[in-house]
Amino acid sequence: MTITCAIIDDEPLAADLLAGYAKRTPYLKLKGTYNSAVVAMKDLRENPVQLLFLDIQMPDFSGIEFAKIVPKDTRIIFTTAFSQYAVEGFKVNALDYLLKPISYRDFLAATDKALDYFNVLMRRNVCSRDRFMFVKSEYKLVRVRLDDILYIEGLKDYVRICLKNGEKLVSLMSMKKLDEYLPKPEFLRTHRSYIVHMPEVEAIDRFRIVFGDMFLPISDNYKDELQFYFDQHTLA
Repeated sequence: MTITCAIIDDEPLAADLLAGYAKRTPYLKLKGTYNSAVVAMKDLRENPVQLLFLDIQMPDFSGIEFAKIVPKDTRIIFTTAFSQYAVEGFKVNALDYLLKPISYRDFLAATDKALDYFNVLMRRNVCSRDRFMFVKSEYKLVRVRLDDILYIEGLKDYVRICLKNGEKLVSLMSMKKLDEYLPKPEFLRTHRSYIVHMPEVEAIDRFRIVFGDMFLPISDNYKDELQFYFDQHTLA
């Protein structure tokens, strides 16, 4: 996978350093290096990139302010000489935060995180578009249609995919991987051991998921997300 990126830093030496790092990194495609946030704003609105290396302290306006106006699909790695901006940076959903002087080792660790993020996003988009996935079960790859899934249960190192026709597929896979892969909010984690296909939910009884005569628990860790989903689909 190739990730398009750009650099905004009012210090030319710092910008050039990051540009050199980007060119050394095989999966990055550098589309622009800017010493002015104003110039970058126009270019990036017309030609957005997937990843932006963004300095926080700049004369025109701060990187935090700039982060709020870039396209929502652009992810940001903040670069700064001041560690006190870290918390504020993560409030605007930054992927990472690099403290100057930045070594290539730290740069690569941050971009590897970005690569993981975009790989997960790509797989989720493909799964959502094509409406099926392949899972390994009993030494073969089995095609599973998303619309056939009722819920998924975690079994230590395995998962059990429970289908609407009563069939159950067991696969060596983590719940975390499936949770990342399946489209949201169509599939939501309700418990550390359960992912539920929300359009198939028949009822909620005492904040438990109801499938016929079966009840699946909802843990405190996932209550807020699920309550938001139910609120959106409930007629007052």
